[in-house]
Amino acid sequence: MMNKKRRVSLLIISFFCVKWLVASEADLNPQPENIIDSVPVIRSSFAVPDAFNSVLDSLSYSYFAKHARKGKCKKYGSENIDYPDSIYALKLESLPNVIPMNYNSKVKSFINFYLDRRRDHVEKIIGLSKYYFPLFEDVLEENKLPLEFKVLPVIESALHTTVASKAGARGLWQFMPSTGRMYGLTVNSLVDERCDPVKSTYAAVRYLKDLYRIYGDWQMAIAAYNCGPGTVNRAIRRSGGKRDFWSISSYLPAETRSYVPIFIAANYVMTYYNDHNLCPAEIQMPVYTDTVVVDQRLSFLKVSKILRIPEEELRILNPQYRKDIIPGTSLKKYVLRLPTHYAAKFDELRDSIYTPSAIDSDVLAEVEDVKPEKTIQQERVTHRVKRGDTLSSIANRYRVKVSDIKRWNGLRSNNIKIGQRLTIRR
Repeated sequence: MMNKKRRVSLLIISFFCVKWLVASEADLNPQPENIIDSVPVIRSSFAVPDAFNSVLDSLSYSYFAKHARKGKCKKYGSENIDYPDSIYALKLESLPNVIPMNYNSKVKSFINFYLDRRRDHVEKIIGLSKYYFPLFEDVLEENKLPLEFKVLPVIESALHTTVASKAGARGLWQFMPSTGRMYGLTVNSLVDERCDPVKSTYAAVRYLKDLYRIYGDWQMAIAAYNCGPGTVNRAIRRSGGKRDFWSISSYLPAETRSYVPIFIAANYVMTYYNDHNLCPAEIQMPVYTDTVVVDQRLSFLKVSKILRIPEEELRILNPQYRKDIIPGTSLKKYVLRLPTHYAAKFDELRDSIYTPSAIDSDVLAEVEDVKPEKTIQQERVTHRVKRGDTLSSIANRYRVKVSDIKRWNGLRSNNIKIGQRLTIRR
């Protein structure tokens, strides 16, 4: 009797050991190539990395979000239309793409993230894309890169030209200062060309081409764009030398594991948004622009007063100038982007614009007097604590430090309560 029980016990133990080994093998050798997962996506349990949420949140503070108007396209309703997995897979397969557009549960989760949870933000991004995508496509085409890369700034910056990450990356393509300088972008106290849509796009294209030369695979290049070649190389070594994204995914940081799936999801959404009742927001951006060369130090305020163009419009078209100053000299010339009719007017009134005046001295004095703390205190936001909030998650959302939140609100610990109001300085 005892032997029979012992045999049954051994059989049960053997069964679970085999099951564990099979599961482990599946983890080490994922097979996501165009697979429609049999496991259903549970949306409520899906966690989006903080970086992607923060980028979309930042759009709420941009000039465009505050002044965007709801689009007027005809729709059958305002709710998302969810399709069977087979349709999503077919739609992705139908894209004229060079970069593989695999479909699996994680890709679907990100599609749902955009289409269900972030519909208002996506409509603003689609509106902005009408202005930025033609620029991206021209530069990508010129350099013979896949046009699918035009959506990379959607996940990097939500097409918000001046957004900055907590790590220090900035601009549409989210360059770190060192990487930006490596690819020819000027970054100093007055000029940050990481925020220049044209120059940063050329820099991003050169960076992507270099990454492709290293890996010979566009998905691997995309992963390296997010976390750096060093991190990808370590993942390759840890995986035993495998060199495709899905095989090394489990060895990458959590954010990078999600990066290629969200890139695929963004391509889907930016192509098929009409099928899901999304209507592009109406963004007030000049359709036709031109550039003028500036070879003297010049302020936005003076250009605004003489040309009668709003300063905010100058900032929108020239986000690379950090203090509203164009530091042009005879040795170092800069460009100013203007709506076409204002560019012609600039050339007509160039002598008046360059003539020294009281405006120049007032602006320069104001720039020199600006202190970091004064800039931080210009805008205060009240955040009401919700369930699941922590000081760390709130700090990530507003791109500030936990220690600063505690100092601004007189907190002695990290404990906060639901409903509590916190002052955030931006």
